Amino acid sequence: MTIRAAGPRAAALAPLVLLIAYAVAFASAALGVSLPALDDHPGQLYRLWHVVTLGPAPWAWDWGWWTGYPELQFYPPGFAYLGALLHTTSLGAVSVAGAYQTLVWLAYLAPGVAAWVALSRALGHGWLALPGAFVALTLSLWPALMSGVEGGVHVGMAPARLAWALVPLLAAALARWSNDTGAFPTPTVVPLTAAIVLMHPAHLPAAIVLVMLAALAQPRRRRRAPAALGALAVAALVTAFWTLPLVIRVEHTRALAWGALTPASMGETLRAHPLALVLGVVAIAALRVGHTAYERVLARLPWAMAAVVALDAGVLEPIGLAWLPSDRVMDGFWLAIVLAAGVGAGRLLERLVGRRGVPIFAAALGAVLVSIVLSLLGHDTLSLWPRAGAWTPYESIERGLRLPALWSVLRGAPEGRVLFVRSAVPLVYGTEWWRPHTHVTALTPITAGRAIVNGTFTHPSPIAALVYRGHAGRGPITQLVERLDGRSLFGRPLEALDAETFNAYARRLGVSAVVALDEDLPRLPALADNPLFATRTSEPPFVIWLGAPAALPHPLEPGPWRVIIDAAADGWASTHVAYYPLWRASVGGARIQMRRGAAGDLEVRVPAGSTTLDLSYRPGVAEWAGVALTIVGVLAWWAMGWRYARPDPGARV
Repeated sequence: MTIRAAGPRAAALAPLVLLIAYAVAFASAALGVSLPALDDHPGQLYRLWHVVTLGPAPWAWDWGWWTGYPELQFYPPGFAYLGALLHTTSLGAVSVAGAYQTLVWLAYLAPGVAAWVALSRALGHGWLALPGAFVALTLSLWPALMSGVEGGVHVGMAPARLAWALVPLLAAALARWSNDTGAFPTPTVVPLTAAIVLMHPAHLPAAIVLVMLAALAQPRRRRRAPAALGALAVAALVTAFWTLPLVIRVEHTRALAWGALTPASMGETLRAHPLALVLGVVAIAALRVGHTAYERVLARLPWAMAAVVALDAGVLEPIGLAWLPSDRVMDGFWLAIVLAAGVGAGRLLERLVGRRGVPIFAAALGAVLVSIVLSLLGHDTLSLWPRAGAWTPYESIERGLRLPALWSVLRGAPEGRVLFVRSAVPLVYGTEWWRPHTHVTALTPITAGRAIVNGTFTHPSPIAALVYRGHAGRGPITQLVERLDGRSLFGRPLEALDAETFNAYARRLGVSAVVALDEDLPRLPALADNPLFATRTSEPPFVIWLGAPAALPHPLEPGPWRVIIDAAADGWASTHVAYYPLWRASVGGARIQMRRGAAGDLEVRVPAGSTTLDLSYRPGVAEWAGVALTIVGVLAWWAMGWRYARPDPGARV
C-alpha cells in the first residue's frame, strides 16, 4: 500500500510547517538577533567583510591576516559571496553583521528543510518524510560530524553546513530523472553542483556519487551517463574562476589535515551515539523496502560514499593527497545515512499505517520521539535544545573580555602588525584546549584597523605554518592551532623561546605589538626585559607589549603599494609581505628581482641601504583563464538547459 498526500495543500505542508516552527524556536533561543562570536564565527564574519570591502575576486589580497593572503582563493568563497550579495542588494539596509546573522540562521534551518523536500519527493507524503528531516535538522554527532548543529552552527563552520544542505536538494532535483519520467534536470543540477563546490568542496564527492547513481538507476536507457558527466563537466567550468587558480597556485597554501579517520574513531562514534547505529540498520532496510528507482538511489548512496571515504582515508591520504580530508568527506556519508534511513523509516511507517490503522501523523511523530530517546541514550547525538549559557553572543564576549580597551591600545600602537601569542581567547577557566573559546581577535583589522599575525582559527597560509611549526615549508598543517595556544609559538615551547629568536621572527613579519593573556606571562621569557618590546601595558585579560615601528607597504590611490625598506649588504630585503606570484616589484619604474624568503615572505633585491619600493598586485594568466572558462561554462549551461528542456522521446510519462 502506498500512501499519497491528500487533502488541501496546507494540510500536505503541515509537517514542514511543524519542522520549521521547531527550528525557528531553537534558532531563536540559540542565536536570537545577536551576532554569534564563539569559536570560528568571528573569522567567518571577517571573510564576509573581506568580500564587501576588497571585492569578490578570489585572488583579492587580504592585508589583514598573516602578512597578507589571497584569503578566498584558498577557502571556498560561496558563503562570503552570499552574505555580500545580501548586504549589497539591500543597499546596505542589511549590515555586514546582519547578513552574517541571517546566513547562520539559514545554515541551521537548511538541512532539515532540504531533507524534507528530498524525502517527501521519494515517499510521496510529507508526514513520512518528517522523521528523516528532523534528524537531518538536529543531527550533531560531534566531533564525528563537522556539518552538524554543533560543528556547523555552534562552532561556526556554517559554509560546510550550507553545502551539506545542498546535497538533498540535488537529490530532489534528480528524482524524476532517476525514475525515468523526465529529462535530465540540467537547469538545476549544474548550479547546485557548482554551489556545493563554492560553498565547501568537501561535499562534492557526495554530489558526484549522487549524480552517477541517478545515471545508473535506469541501466537500459542510453545517454544517461553522458548527460550526467556532461552536467558535472559544465559545473566544473562554471566554478573555474575559483578552482583553476586554486589548483595552479596550490603550492602557495598548506592543506589542513588536522583530523584523522580510523576504525577506532568510527567504533567510538557508534558506542557514543546509539542512534547512529540504528540509522545504519534502517538505512540497510531501505535497500529492501524502497519502491522506486529514486528511493534505491538514496538507499545506495551511503554505501557508495563509504567506498569513497575508504579510498580517501586508505589510499589518497597516505600518499600525501590531504586536500579533501576523509574526516570531512565523511560528512557526506552521514548525510547519506540519514537520507537512506529516512526512506527506510518512511516505508516501514507506511506499512504500520496500512496494517494497523495508526494515523499517519501519529506514526511520524512517534518515530521522531524514538529518535529523541535514542539520542538521549547517547552523547548529544541530536541537538534538541540549546544549553543555557552555551551560545554566548558577541556583546557578552565584548563586555566580558573588555575588548574596546584592547582595540583602543592597538589603534595607538606604532606602525606594524600585531602578533597574538594565542589563536583564541578561552571563555572559561581550565586547561583543556577544546574548552569554550573565541577567535574574536580575528576581527582586529576591522575593529582596530591593524593587521595581525595569529589570533585566527587554524589557517592554511605558509606564514601560519611558520607560526605553528617554525617553518613555512610544504606539507599539511596536522594540528589544530588551539592545541598550541599557551604552549608553543614558532614551533618552540613558550618556555624555550628566547628573545633573540622571537625578535628575529618579529622583524621578519613586521610586528610592532604583541598580545598575550595574563596567564601566559610565566611562560614568556622572550618578552621579559626585551629591548625590542620595552613598553608593556595591561588591559585584563590581555597583556600588550609595544615595540619599534615596522614599515609595511601602504596602497596608493590610484597606484601601487609603496614601502621604504633597508637592504643588507647582499641586496636582499624582506618586504614584510607574504610571497605570492601575483606581486610585481619595481624601483623608480624599473622591475627588480623577487624571491620567496625562508619565512614564506616576499624578498626583493635592491641596493644596500634605504630604498623606496613599489609593489603592484594584479591577476595573471591562470586567473583570467579561470574567468574565461567560467563564461564558457555559463553559456554551456544555458545551451544544455535549453536542449534538455525539450521533451525526451524515450522517457516514460
